[in-house]
Amino acid sequence: MKYIIITDLDGTLLDHTTYSFEKAKEALALVRERNIPVVICTSKTQAEIEVYREKLDNKDPFIPENGGAIIIPEGYFNSVMDKKNGNYSIVRLGTPYKEIVAALHKIRESCGIAITGFSDLTPEKISAITEIDISAAIRAKQRLYSEPIFIESGHENINKIKKMFNALGFNFMEGGRFHHIFSLNTDKGKAVKMLINMYCDHYHDQIRTVGIGDSHIDLPMLAAVDVPVIVRKKTGDYDKRIQLPNLVYADGIGPAGWNREILRIFKDL
Repeated sequence: MKYIIITDLDGTLLDHTTYSFEKAKEALALVRERNIPVVICTSKTQAEIEVYREKLDNKDPFIPENGGAIIIPEGYFNSVMDKKNGNYSIVRLGTPYKEIVAALHKIRESCGIAITGFSDLTPEKISAITEIDISAAIRAKQRLYSEPIFIESGHENINKIKKMFNALGFNFMEGGRFHHIFSLNTDKGKAVKMLINMYCDHYHDQIRTVGIGDSHIDLPMLAAVDVPVIVRKKTGDYDKRIQLPNLVYADGIGPAGWNREILRIFKDL
């Protein structure tokens, strides 16, 4: 049996406020010792993920921008993927970023509602809004498949804007601080299923997957794995919008819950 862990970052493996994975170090050491892949699947950009892959000494494939692509280190599966880019093979699934931004401009002009995307903001403004440093804000702007937006004129306009994006072929995923716009035909779950098939083809063995997230944005990912796990949010509550028959509720907030549940699953294997 080959196990694979697929994990969200913000609020899950990373602390929601400090972006630290310190509280998950014991479990991370265990899965590294057992040679269990840890696949990062997040709304973050490739540039942002690469920083954490280096900190984590992670060599496994990853999925940026809510399923916009599957990025595979060169030679990982000993096969040629869709397109080479430096040291990676990339399977592109999402709509090009410029098309998403064009749709944002079109909708903003036609509806008269104040909608702001990352494409409208300087790194300095993103840093001020998100409380990340300027270098992190620069990496957050290096988008290829999705656009975080916020609607300045109130929650009552969300359904209207969502329908407008859907009509143009884009998914509107409600979030907390930001909403996310990406291709209607892609999400975390579709990318995860495709990557799992690659693992199956490579190992010619039975694959068992564990997925860990904290919010409803992770639902497609969690629905695609064998063991879906949800950690507590910073408030101590679980996101009630995640409803799956086999959902595991990790006892802990963010990386503390991640650590506890991974140790429980893998310590005695």
